[in-house]
Amino acid sequence: MEGALSSAIVEISPNVSWDDVSGLEFAKEGLKEAVVLPIKFPQLFDDVRQPWRGILMYGPPGTGKSFLAQACATECEGTFFSISSSDLVSKWMGESERLIKQLFTMARERKPSIIFIDEIDSLCGQRSEGENDSARRIKTEFLVQMQGVGNNNDGVLVLGATNVPWELDQAMRRRFQKRIMIDLPEAEARAGIMRKKGSKTKNTVADDDWIMLGQASEGYSGSDLANVVNEALMFPVRRCQSAKRFKPTPEGGLIPTFPSDPEGQDMTLMQVPPEKLVCPPVSTDDFMTALQRIKPSVNMDDVQQHHDWTAEFGQDS
Repeated sequence: MEGALSSAIVEISPNVSWDDVSGLEFAKEGLKEAVVLPIKFPQLFDDVRQPWRGILMYGPPGTGKSFLAQACATECEGTFFSISSSDLVSKWMGESERLIKQLFTMARERKPSIIFIDEIDSLCGQRSEGENDSARRIKTEFLVQMQGVGNNNDGVLVLGATNVPWELDQAMRRRFQKRIMIDLPEAEARAGIMRKKGSKTKNTVADDDWIMLGQASEGYSGSDLANVVNEALMFPVRRCQSAKRFKPTPEGGLIPTFPSDPEGQDMTLMQVPPEKLVCPPVSTDDFMTALQRIKPSVNMDDVQQHHDWTAEFGQDS
């Protein structure tokens, strides 16, 4: 069973730092309290002031829950387990529960450690009368291992992520002492996301233009913005594809130009020597066109449902 779970251990760092995550300051501070401080500064905690043992990140899809987990895996100086339902659910009677027990045993042996469970609602949904007996036993084992009699989870953090927190079992919800909503990014964070992704490619976007793009992308999630940036970065490639005229650059390359440019030479992309092709820079207009083409994937009613659940059970970020 240890061999079956060894593939869930993240051996190679995802190389995502806290600075790579734009916005979400409240969530980052909560994770640092639970992940970094107990390891680097154990004297800050005692028998009463304990670090968090369970943190639930919830919110609309694409807002950065898994990205935050990657930052934890990078910054964590212990063992990071990345778990999905396929790692724990088995067709054999009783094996799923034993896998869960083995997972927590390995985490305690290799502490400090983090167990990250993505889409935790698929494993720990609400218990009902007509549900499968195997699913009920899986939930029970999770509850016992997270906070059962005789289980000492010092140095073990359970980090859960879900898009539908209201579907979690109420006993499992209580196990997560800190419940943080990962909301849609604010205008400043949206500008930061697009700047970080877009500025790696040659562009003509000014600082004020990034701010304007952040304000123009109201309602977009981090994942949506990544798609917008990718769409914008493709426009110079498309200009190369459709160009009928190329002009030489001072460095000796060839760049697409407009048909009436006297410096241009009639040729198609396939006639340009590959080593001489120069891709045009991305412009602000490319980003604006991409925003018009790609719409937000998150429904505002869904966001409101998360806010309502936060008002009852969670902690707003």
